[in-house]
Amino acid sequence: MKINVEVECTPEEARRLMGLPDLTPVHEKYLAFLSESMDGKLRPEMIEAMVKSWAPMGEAGMSFWRQLFDGSTGSKG
Repeated sequence: MKINVEVECTPEEARRLMGLPDLTPVHEKYLAFLSESMDGKLRPEMIEAMVKSWAPMGEAGMSFWRQLFDGSTGSKG
């Protein structure tokens, strides 16, 4: 026997239905931080420290982020 249930809802309604937290404030702060970094208000060292505090990714992961930010700001590091 196979039963299909279709639920039509918005992503916000699905998030609430599943009991997931609303991460909108965190997302907005993250986007503001990225915007500031792209405008040159933040130093690369500050970004590196922030990324290291988020998750221990090892040197390979840090190299990826460093290249990503260096490419976006036009610096050669």
